[in-house]
Amino acid sequence: MHFHIVAVGRLKRGVERDLFDHYARRIKWPFEMHEVEDRKADGPGRKAREAALIEASLPAGATIVALDETGRDLGSDALAKRVAEWRDNGVADLAFVIGGADGLTESLRRRAQLVVAFGRATWPHLLVRGMLAEQLYRAQQILAGHPYHRG
Repeated sequence: MHFHIVAVGRLKRGVERDLFDHYARRIKWPFEMHEVEDRKADGPGRKAREAALIEASLPAGATIVALDETGRDLGSDALAKRVAEWRDNGVADLAFVIGGADGLTESLRRRAQLVVAFGRATWPHLLVRGMLAEQLYRAQQILAGHPYHRG
């Protein structure tokens, strides 16, 4: 299974980038980051333009997991179990989608096979990348039976 993160915005140097890189380097699964950016930035229709860019970056036939504050608060063990189920069912591409500052469109959330929230708090979309990379690394370790998860 190939993992993808499709995210709005570009990570520049700084703590968010450092956090993401720290965990992304540890992920042994095939893993790819796709960054999309709306050049028009602010203004009416931004969320829809970002959604179109996300859609265009998704691998054909990918199973989609949307990260959105309206999603389910899924623990690490439960996320690892879902990843294992998709892997065992032959999913070739698993794409995690992170919207911009305004979040995701309803159509993208409906298209996702799973919508996940990292708790009830609202997190900066650039920070969520690092948090997601850590959770993917943790899922890898859980599925490998490694003690990292309990440490």
